[in-house]
Amino acid sequence: MQKQLNCRHFSGYKPCGKSENCNDQCEYKSSVQERILIVHLEALGAVLRATSLLPALKRKYPNSHVTWVTQSPAQNLLANLPQIDRTLTTSETDLIQLKALKFDFAFCLDKSLKASGVLASTQYNNLKGFIARGDGVIVPANAAAEELWELGLSNYKKFFVNQKPETQLVIESLELGEYLQDPYQVVLSEEEKKWSLQRKKEWAANSEIIIGLNTGCSPIIPYKKLAINAHRELVLKLSKLEGVKVVLLGGPEDTERNALIAKDLDAVNSPTELGIRDGLASVAACDIVFSGDSLGMHMAIALQKYVVAWFGPTCAHEIELYGRGEKILTAANCSPCWLRTCHKSVMCYDQVNLDEIIQAIERGIHWQTSSSKQLILETFSSPSPL
Repeated sequence: MQKQLNCRHFSGYKPCGKSENCNDQCEYKSSVQERILIVHLEALGAVLRATSLLPALKRKYPNSHVTWVTQSPAQNLLANLPQIDRTLTTSETDLIQLKALKFDFAFCLDKSLKASGVLASTQYNNLKGFIARGDGVIVPANAAAEELWELGLSNYKKFFVNQKPETQLVIESLELGEYLQDPYQVVLSEEEKKWSLQRKKEWAANSEIIIGLNTGCSPIIPYKKLAINAHRELVLKLSKLEGVKVVLLGGPEDTERNALIAKDLDAVNSPTELGIRDGLASVAACDIVFSGDSLGMHMAIALQKYVVAWFGPTCAHEIELYGRGEKILTAANCSPCWLRTCHKSVMCYDQVNLDEIIQAIERGIHWQTSSSKQLILETFSSPSPL
C-alpha cells in the first residue's frame, strides 16, 4: 500500500476522481519527489508576475508537489495552473491546514513580517528567498537572494544600476537555474474563454482592433495612473484611427472614474465589478493594452497582449514585456521614486507624452498583422489563455 500513497492525486480520504485503480498500475499515478512551498502574498500584480518562476521550478524539480500561499484575492490569479497542486491563503482556516504539512523547500518571495509569520508556523527543510530575524529585520535566507535584498536597500542601485527585470531577479534569488525569460502563467477556464470571445464580438462587431485602456491602479501608489482628462484626450485621439475600438478596463475602484472618462466619447466601458477572473476575460478580449504599472498591465503581459506601458514612480527596467510592446517614460526628472505620497504641483503623470503613446499603439496595430507576431508568441510560449 505504501507505493501508491506517494501520488500527488492521493488524499487518503476520498477517491482522487481520476481512477478507482489505486495501485502501481494506475495510468494517472504521479509520484512526488519534492514538496515545495511558495510564499508570495502581495501585491496582486507581483503575484501574477511571479508565476513566471513555475516553468523554471518544474525544470529543476520535475516531480515536485507545489503549494502556494498567498493573500486573498490573489489566489484567483493562480487558478487552473497545472504546476500548482494546492493554493492556500492567509485565512485562519488555510493556515491551520498549512501547519499539518511538511516541505522539502520553502521559497519566500516577500520581504515582510507577514510572510515570515507564515513561515514561522510551517515545517520545511530548506529556505530560499527572505526571512525575518527575531528582531523583525528582513534578511536574505540564502546567498543568492542578497542581490535582490540589496536593491531594496539602495535607491541608487534599484533605480540606476540594476537593469535586470524582476522575473530574472526572482529566478536567480531562488536558485532555479538559468533565466530563460519564461512567461507569466495564466490559464482561462472554458467559461472564461467564452466570456472573452463574446465580449470581443460585442465590442468589435466589425472586427476592429480592440485597444484596452487600463485606467486605474492600486491605492498604494496612486500616481501610476493618468489623470481623467489625459485619458479622455487619449480616447479622442485613438477614436480617429481607422479600424479601432477603445475599451476602458479596470476594477471596482475605477467604475466611477471610467464613466467620467467615457462620457460623450466613443469608448466602451468593460465590466469592473465582477472580480479578477472576469477582468482577465476582458483583457483577453483586447488586442492591445495601454496601462500604467499595475495589475492590468501584468494581466495583459500574462495574456500575451501587445502592451504599451507608461512609467512614472516605478522602474521600467523591472518589467519584462517579452518583445510584445513598448515602455513610455515620464519626463519628470524625479522619476523613478517609488514614493507613496507626492505634493509636487506638476505630477509625473502630467509629464507623459500622449503623442508618444499614440505612436506606440500604432506600432502595436501594425504588429498585430506582422509576421514577427507569431514568431514572438512562439518564442515566449505559455499555457494558452485562449
